[in-house]
Amino acid sequence: MNRETQAATRRPPRQADRQRAISEAVMAEGAIRIEQLAERFGISLMTVHRDLDELESRGLLRKSRGVATALASSLVESSDVYRAGQQVAAKRALARAALEHIEPGQSVFLDDSTTVLEVARLLSGKAPLTAITNVLTVMNELQGVRGISLVALGGNFYNWCSAFMGRMTNEAIAKLRADVFVMSTAAVTDDACFFQTPETVDTKRAMFDSAARRILLVDHTKFTKRAMHEMARLDEFDVVIVDAQTDRSEIARLRKAGVTIVTAT
Repeated sequence: MNRETQAATRRPPRQADRQRAISEAVMAEGAIRIEQLAERFGISLMTVHRDLDELESRGLLRKSRGVATALASSLVESSDVYRAGQQVAAKRALARAALEHIEPGQSVFLDDSTTVLEVARLLSGKAPLTAITNVLTVMNELQGVRGISLVALGGNFYNWCSAFMGRMTNEAIAKLRADVFVMSTAAVTDDACFFQTPETVDTKRAMFDSAARRILLVDHTKFTKRAMHEMARLDEFDVVIVDAQTDRSEIARLRKAGVTIVTAT
């Protein structure tokens, strides 16, 4: 049972259905004014605010200055539920390309990105493998998969990314050594990976430092986004895999700067 289902069972059906419809509407459009939501669903502004407060507490969206939004900002990442529906074709192409850098018998760190969730869905083709992750959605994807030995990392749970992070998580990672780390990023700025929260940076950096080989998956939209906290420079990765829509001049520039870069097809 996922976190939305668990929460829904504790609320009256009408309220649960309304909140689900509101979250789907906001995720579909990216951002909607709160007054428009009240008009669309025929409810009062007070009810909309109550629903949005609960949805925000679950990390599904946020409200700011009269607007409900599922979009990321430089300070706040969007929820994994929203991100999972964005750039799906590009993510699947990146996942297929990443699989070329994973061999049977290896141990693999998997981060909390929805791009890497697509990698997890393909891992059975590289079994036997050991998958190490702090991500609940990845754990659910891999549990019981034949040939996959799953190592689940605990810690403080963050709803917005369905992941465990924090001191306990990072200490557990530091005691492990993996062959490969596969990750994505919220934004690429000044040839480096950036994220909205220091907790995200700390956990990904712990995996990065405990892996022998590091693979970064980046779709073209990440080159126009911004976030606040730097995690690693692109030239620190063994390979950076981009999608086919990434600007060719940008790829050429990165190669000239010493980044090993591959275009997924």
